[in-house]
Amino acid sequence: MANIDRALRSNIKLRHLQLLVALDEFRHLGRTAEFLSVSQPAVSKVLTEVEKMLGLTLFTRSTRGTEPTAAGESLVRFARSVLAQYEQTRDEIAAVESGASGRIRVGSMGAALPVLLARAVGLLKDRSARATVLVEEGDLTHLLPKLRLSELDLIVGRLEPGYAAPDLLTEALYDEQMVVVVKRGHKLARKARPGWSDLAAMPCVLPPPWASLRVKIEQAFYQHGMHPPQDVIESSSYLATTTFISQRSAAGFMAQSPARALEAEGRLHILAMDVPVDLPPVGIITLRERAPTISAEQLIECLRQASAGIGRR
Repeated sequence: MANIDRALRSNIKLRHLQLLVALDEFRHLGRTAEFLSVSQPAVSKVLTEVEKMLGLTLFTRSTRGTEPTAAGESLVRFARSVLAQYEQTRDEIAAVESGASGRIRVGSMGAALPVLLARAVGLLKDRSARATVLVEEGDLTHLLPKLRLSELDLIVGRLEPGYAAPDLLTEALYDEQMVVVVKRGHKLARKARPGWSDLAAMPCVLPPPWASLRVKIEQAFYQHGMHPPQDVIESSSYLATTTFISQRSAAGFMAQSPARALEAEGRLHILAMDVPVDLPPVGIITLRERAPTISAEQLIECLRQASAGIGRR
């Protein structure tokens, strides 16, 4: 333990951490050497140096490549976190020196991207056109690990109760209902009162089986005396949903705000029917133990302003 503590406090350098992350990415000494623009013996030498400092085997070597040990996986997580904090600090200092407003890394779920985040980024750019916003789209299973490793400053999206954790801070901004959408000109778009029987008989784009919304949508079919549709495409991506709605004349389920935005663009039509599915509120997720940067705070304030008039408070 003393060796590990001394090594982490005094001896481990950024180049060591960069090597460990690269080895974890490529799982091969040769490809890691190529990525870092050094020789393969140099990679082996630095890895051996780090392992000797810690008194631990971090990667097992074989003819097939390298694999992290349990200790290696722990140190790689540490390395990713430190490197992310280093990049964040470097970017903040550079922004101050250049007079820009910094760089914000946002994870966005599909429900928040086309309306809430788009408006908020517009407000931020009105304040400072030189502010840089990096947007990574995905679901919480993809985005939360990146937030915890400091690779994201905040997440904007649906506050799913199943992902609540003591290390997370959440701020709900608004609630909204779910709607059913079809492509523009679809026969159901001309029907005054489309029903669940219509949906059950046609192709549908539904959330994946593990998503809580999938269960709620299927329950809605049963509540209306119908079995869920048999012709199904499963996706949580709004791009995939709109694509298959258009190409297969399918029906899809969306939150109201992005559906309205797409309807205004003429890309789809919202059906005149109620969907008895409760959606978790849309809001902001940050890490409790890490104070947002000044740039992130500015975007959070813009998100609060942009949420006005979207859904219900």
